[in-house]
Amino acid sequence: MHTLLDIRETSSVMMRDAYCETLRDCAREGLDVVALDADLISSSGMKPFFKEFPDRAVQCGIAEANMIGIAAGLSAVGKIPFAHSFGCFASRRACDQIMISAAYARLNVRIVGSDPGITATYNGGTHMPFEDMGVLRSIPEITLIEPADPVAVRDVVRRLTRVYGVYYIRLARKNVKSIYADGSTFEIGRGALLRQGGDVTVVASGVMVAEALEAADILGAEGVGVSVVDMFTWKPIDDDLIAGCAAATGAIVTAENHNICGGLGAAVAESVVKSRPVPIEMVGVRDRFGQVGTEDYLRKEYGLTARDIVGAVRRAVARK
Repeated sequence: MHTLLDIRETSSVMMRDAYCETLRDCAREGLDVVALDADLISSSGMKPFFKEFPDRAVQCGIAEANMIGIAAGLSAVGKIPFAHSFGCFASRRACDQIMISAAYARLNVRIVGSDPGITATYNGGTHMPFEDMGVLRSIPEITLIEPADPVAVRDVVRRLTRVYGVYYIRLARKNVKSIYADGSTFEIGRGALLRQGGDVTVVASGVMVAEALEAADILGAEGVGVSVVDMFTWKPIDDDLIAGCAAATGAIVTAENHNICGGLGAAVAESVVKSRPVPIEMVGVRDRFGQVGTEDYLRKEYGLTARDIVGAVRRAVARK
């Protein structure tokens, strides 16, 4: 069960620290977790894990494809590997190894791709993955997850020590808006319905969840009832929840820090046409490359603000 915070403020805990702390707790409890990194242990915040558990930590260097092969081998002997790199490298550069060495071999591997989309900020276009989830979504049987805040990260990472398969976790690296109260829990493969309204449903994930809730506040003051869903699992997507929201509100807006080509909007649209077709508007990156900038600048540049969601809601409702 999840509980929303009354006030959405920037979290005092970085996402990477929540990830590291949870893996350390799992290791202390005797779980067979192993952390792998591609020369980014400072950036990923994993130095404390590597220091405390050197026999459970593998520094793979700038060799992401090889890192996935190592993770697959560790899985084959019963370990639970978590392999991290920036999302651009964890997806594009290592795609074939994820496909063949992990998924096709039906092994038990977790890939953590950090700095998704505009959260890459000053690393610029080469390091700004707007396509990582789309690249990996076509791999059979893979599960794709994007937690919204540190509370969600802690619960999801712990859950991933108790399941089997190939999982990609899209993880903002630094501070984000807090959404959930401590102790909130999440079921992988099921979206979290955060608020209910009768006019439109906004389906969001990651850093766009806070923007969706802000947009719902703005629209609520105007008398527009907005349901908000945190679709933190992109694959398998929650078809039942989407169908229910489509039936209840008659219009959907998706919001993602990702290219709309092959992204969350596409996944939701594929789900909707199977059950109850309704108008859909997509807030996301419009088939563009990344660039250097502050997160606030990039959010406006790529149309990823609460106001952009408000505009999309108005268009969707008008099409009903």
